[in-house]
Order: sequence, then C-alpha cells, then structure tokens
Amino acid sequence: MTVCHGTGAIQPVTLNLFQGPSFATPGIMHVERQPSIHIIASKRYGSLYIGVTSDLAKRLWQHREGMIDDFTKRYAVHHLVRFELFDTMEAAITREKQLKNWCRQWKINLIEGENPDWHDLAPATGLPPIARHGRRDGT
Repeated sequence: MTVCHGTGAIQPVTLNLFQGPSFATPGIMHVERQPSIHIIASKRYGSLYIGVTSDLAKRLWQHREGMIDDFTKRYAVHHLVRFELFDTMEAAITREKQLKNWCRQWKINLIEGENPDWHDLAPATGLPPIARHGRRDGT
C-alpha cells in the first residue's frame, strides 16, 4: 500500500504483519510513534469516521473494544478502510481536517482508489481481523 506523507510525496510503506500492536505485545520494543489519519467504516458504503492518531493500532483497538464512547461505538464503525502516514502530527491534523470537509462521495472515491473492495486493513497494523458473525439462523 502507498500512503501520503506530509511532504505530499507518495512513498511505499512496508508494515510488519507478524508483530502485534506495540501496546499489547510484551517483550517487543515500543515502535516510534507514527502520525496518521484513518478512515474506518461500519460496512461497505456504511457509516464513515475519520480520525487522527500517533498510534494507529492502539486507536483501532480502542474503537473496536468500545473504549471510546462516541460515534464509532454507537454505529459499530470498526473496519479500517484507509490510512495515511505522515512525518508530523501537524501534517496529519491538517489532512484530517481537509478530509472531514470533503463531501461523502469524495471520501468514497478516495477509499475505492486503493481499496475498491473495502477490505479491512487492520490486520496490516497487527490487529486480528474482525470475526464475521453467522446468520441469525445459525448457519
């Protein structure tokens, strides 16, 4: 996946898929903080939430566990569908504000530009995929 950095240049990013989130993995050295923005969704074309953080895996985990009592908890917005990494928190905050001012269709176009099937990207941060629930009839 490529992401935008605060400088405006697109850079390839390699994520370690075998290392769990630094906040919950004993014995692993804490990784330097990485400012980022994230777009999470309840489902494909569902409710969208845009946020900024310096620890993406930790923030996603907090949203999934309902530790943040807000929109994401109320509407079960837990699927990471896009994220961008930045050099500075100021650049990440600027981008977050920009995206929050976009109309919904622009946000959808941005997501589908690199993630057309709206796959949950959270496993790339070290989190397990969200368990899919079976149908109500038990099948």
